[in-house]
Amino acid sequence: MEFPRSLQALIAEFKRLPGVGEKSARRYAFHVLESGGKSMGEAIEAVGTKLRRCDTCSGLSEGPLCNICSDERRDHTSICVVENFKDVYRIEETKQFNGVYHVLGGLVSPIEGIGPEALRIGELVERVKAGGINEVVLATGSSVEGDATCLYIAKLLKPFGVKLTRLAAGLPVGGEIESADPNTLSRAVAGRTAFSTPDGEP
Repeated sequence: MEFPRSLQALIAEFKRLPGVGEKSARRYAFHVLESGGKSMGEAIEAVGTKLRRCDTCSGLSEGPLCNICSDERRDHTSICVVENFKDVYRIEETKQFNGVYHVLGGLVSPIEGIGPEALRIGELVERVKAGGINEVVLATGSSVEGDATCLYIAKLLKPFGVKLTRLAAGLPVGGEIESADPNTLSRAVAGRTAFSTPDGEP
C-alpha cells in the first residue's frame, strides 16, 4: 500500500533525523496525524520563522541579541568560543561558565574545503579588537580540526594581549563537546588551562 504524498513527505522528513529509521519515521508521522499535529506544526513553523542568529555571538535568538548576550549579570569580559550553537547549551548545563559566547559555525577543515574565511573568526577578532575582553576560552573539541582552529585563532588574537585558555583534560582526544557527558564537560570548563601558540611562531 502506498501512502498519500503528503504523508510520504512527512515520513521522509522524520527519516532525516539522526537515528530515525523507516519504522520510527512512520510511527512519528502517524502520531502527528492522530494528535492533529497542530501544536507540533506551529512549533516547527516558529523555529523556522522566529529564530535567528544573535547579532553579537551568532547563537540562537528571537531578537537582535540572545538571552546570554543581553544579560547584564554575565561576565562580558570573558568569551567562550564554540563550534556550534549546540555547544553553548552543553556548556551552560555545567554551570561553570558565566561569561558570554562566540559561535564559529564550524571548524577549519582543509580536507572538507572549510577555511577560516568560512567561519565567524573575523567577527571574533573584531569583538576582541573593540576592547573590554580579558579572556577568550577556546572550547572546541580535541579533534585535529578543533586543535587547528584553536591554533589559528590564537595566532590572530595574540597581538591583543588577551588571556587565552583551553578546556582542561577530561575531553577524550578526537572527542566533541556535544558528545561529552555533563560531569566530564563540567570539569573541563572549570579547569580550563592557558593556551598559546608554539614557540617561535608569530
